[in-house]
Amino acid sequence: MTRWILTRPDSLPECDRIQLKAHLASCPELIALAEHVRSFACTVTDLQGERLPEWIESARAADLPSLSRFAQYLERDLDAVIAGLTLPWNSGVVEGHVNRIKMLKRQMFGRAGFELLRKRVLLYE
Repeated sequence: MTRWILTRPDSLPECDRIQLKAHLASCPELIALAEHVRSFACTVTDLQGERLPEWIESARAADLPSLSRFAQYLERDLDAVIAGLTLPWNSGVVEGHVNRIKMLKRQMFGRAGFELLRKRVLLYE
């Protein structure tokens, strides 16, 4: 069910689309949740962070506890979330390097000291 809701409707196979419609027809809360999730997904994928405050308001008005909690967490650092959903820059490259260095460190745990770690990090580049 989660995969069906998170997949773009035009990308779903016909049999999945029919099953999703059948499940949504049986639960009005699920219809509201699916609409909000798809709206949020469009905001994220299209980098439309300026639409986030209105999405948060509609999510709170939907009377779905989990969605309201999610909206509340987004509001904690709203400026940063809007910037992340608006600006084209991200820290993906930096996070990749940090992840790689942590992996090297875990591989070497208990085997060698800082000098070997330093050589492996520098040689990799």
